[in-house]
Amino acid sequence: MDKIASEPVSLPRDNPTQSYWQDPPDEIADLRTTASLPDSADVVIIGSGITGAAIAWNLLQNDADEKCPPRSIVMLEARQACSGATGRNGGHTKAASYRTYLHHAKEHGTDEAVKIAQLELDNIRAMHAFACEHAIDCDSHPCQTVDVIYDAAQWAEDQRAVQAMRDAMPGHPAAEYSLYTADEVRDKFYCGKGGHEDVAGGVGYEAGSMSSYRLVVGVLKMCMERGLNLQTNTPATSLEKIDGNDGDSWRVNTPRGTITAQKVILATNGYTAHLLPQFQGIIVPLRGHVTAQRPGQNMPTNGLPGTYSFVHGDAYDYMIPRPPGSRFAGDIIIGGGLHGLVDGGATEYGTTDDTGFDGVITENLRECLPDYFGDNWGKDHGEGRIRRAWTGIMGYGPDGCPFVGAVPDAENLWMAASFQGHGMVMCWMCAKALAAMVDGRDDDELKRWFPSAFRPNQDRLKQKFRGAVHMRPAES
Repeated sequence: MDKIASEPVSLPRDNPTQSYWQDPPDEIADLRTTASLPDSADVVIIGSGITGAAIAWNLLQNDADEKCPPRSIVMLEARQACSGATGRNGGHTKAASYRTYLHHAKEHGTDEAVKIAQLELDNIRAMHAFACEHAIDCDSHPCQTVDVIYDAAQWAEDQRAVQAMRDAMPGHPAAEYSLYTADEVRDKFYCGKGGHEDVAGGVGYEAGSMSSYRLVVGVLKMCMERGLNLQTNTPATSLEKIDGNDGDSWRVNTPRGTITAQKVILATNGYTAHLLPQFQGIIVPLRGHVTAQRPGQNMPTNGLPGTYSFVHGDAYDYMIPRPPGSRFAGDIIIGGGLHGLVDGGATEYGTTDDTGFDGVITENLRECLPDYFGDNWGKDHGEGRIRRAWTGIMGYGPDGCPFVGAVPDAENLWMAASFQGHGMVMCWMCAKALAAMVDGRDDDELKRWFPSAFRPNQDRLKQKFRGAVHMRPAES
């Protein structure tokens, strides 16, 4: 893992695989609000995914709330708008908080573990509520989910984690879980008959799905109406500090010229170490694989009861049926494919190459659904099983927490990155918190709900990356 973590992080690659959600690309995909790059801005945000878009929205909202003239905000995107992990994920709004709760409680204390779990549920609810309030056409679909557990030891640990959450926050929605026996999983969720039958149990809870690409495109358009200057196909290649009597400012270098900003915010997730070398080996890229598949002919015609994950202890696959009324309704989006690979798919760490695939992982995803659903799958759809396959780059850190706040030992330089493959569960609320910090409102109210474990500091930079926390064997 040390060798993988030391692999230099590149800029996003040209000609990435096209995701299911980006077909076709939105009209703003290659938009540049102004033909030339501005010489300066009050704020430069690097990255146009869910984090960057939500930060821009919150900053602009803060200006409106304070009845201040809108700041000049320029957003730089290396490729097309929302072409990174947000536009390439599976669309799962699912907080499997019990999977990391015991780790967070052990490392950070019960209060912090509770804050993290509550933030994750609040994040999911806030995104779906925002999409509804602003009528963003992103197939927002709140629903229930189930984790199908295939390992007896993991099942025992999961039950212990659920009970610990119930004890720590009695009656709170973030601790509301339904525990299913193996027979109940087979009966309620169509799993484990004639296929992968060694089901140990299941965990059900609140979740949802959406096209995060469509959500972010909608947010970006709302931001541009309020003055955001979007500059796509404009990678930030390096940062230079400018010393000043009133505090440091920053020079952001791009192939199209240089822009100077009083404040710079990195919403760069797995690519962060390219601009912040001190995070090399701390925030490590991981290439994820996702497929869109047509359902088998025996699958329920009225749809599956919600979203799924299939958990094998140190790895899992996640699955989202496309909701009624959406394009390709009934399609099954499934990602992961690392189960059974040597070292849990460690070779996928350290790469930023989303232009291609790992053949074994893609085949795992292609073959897993008939195995999971067994007799309930049936013959493949007449047009074939796979509709599309694609890859994307996530960012992972050493302690299972994102880095959200001021960059250590730097002034007017901020970051929100390393979302551990769970950006849809953390980015929205983390963006809200970061905007408050940037605007000098790092107050008691923010500290009440935002975990201190997420803040960057030198101690976290000294930790050693050992792989994704939620992919390691459960810790006692």
